[in-house]
Amino acid sequence: MTKSTSNGRPEMPLSDIIAVVPAAGVGKRMKSSIPKQYLKIGDKTILEHTVLRLLDHPSISHVVIAISDGDEYFSQTCLKHHDRVRIVSGGKERADSVLSGLKSLQNTDWVMVHDAARPCVALDDIDALIAEATTHADGAILACPVRDTMKRGSATGEINETVCREQLWHALTPQMFNCGQLLKALEDALNKGLPVTDEASAIELSGSSPKLVTGSASNIKVTQPEDLALATFYLSTACPQASK
Repeated sequence: MTKSTSNGRPEMPLSDIIAVVPAAGVGKRMKSSIPKQYLKIGDKTILEHTVLRLLDHPSISHVVIAISDGDEYFSQTCLKHHDRVRIVSGGKERADSVLSGLKSLQNTDWVMVHDAARPCVALDDIDALIAEATTHADGAILACPVRDTMKRGSATGEINETVCREQLWHALTPQMFNCGQLLKALEDALNKGLPVTDEASAIELSGSSPKLVTGSASNIKVTQPEDLALATFYLSTACPQASK
């Protein structure tokens, strides 16, 4: 059972959680000559910001990063010689990279998967995720309730219908599950050729229902060029030195 400290943060041994960060993608929508995770905010790459933020949390002992075999940028980061960072070979798709990371783990009960391009996750949100994931049978994910009116479009770019936004959520990361449960769910889904867009979708395909944990809207994924400026702003607000 997870205990709480006097300031409300979950009290868990440092060895309880390992984070897996899939970072083998190229990020075509960023229209950049280098993979988006290696674009810089201040003096650090997005990947460095992301991984160091995870390692700031006392319950995360190590981070496993899945990079492409031809990656020529990782060796230039401060993460290369970090004693709490390991790298594994990533795959063609996100699910392949996550699976590679999971297969490298031994004697690990809990795993937290986080996007390489989400450098702004709040430590308090990670606290809330841990508290729910460790007490819910099917794990948990950070998510944000949909606020805008939702439209379903046609193939030709016209509105087909307005979709009720009630009970709709934007899936975020980290997503946290029992390591063995996630490993089996991913393997089963990939073996059956089923679409896996995030870790929760694999768990869902296995017949389980992860818990939704409300996270901050500032936990953006840097996908489009304009996201870089927004991430810079959020990082400077949370930690003024981070974006310098």
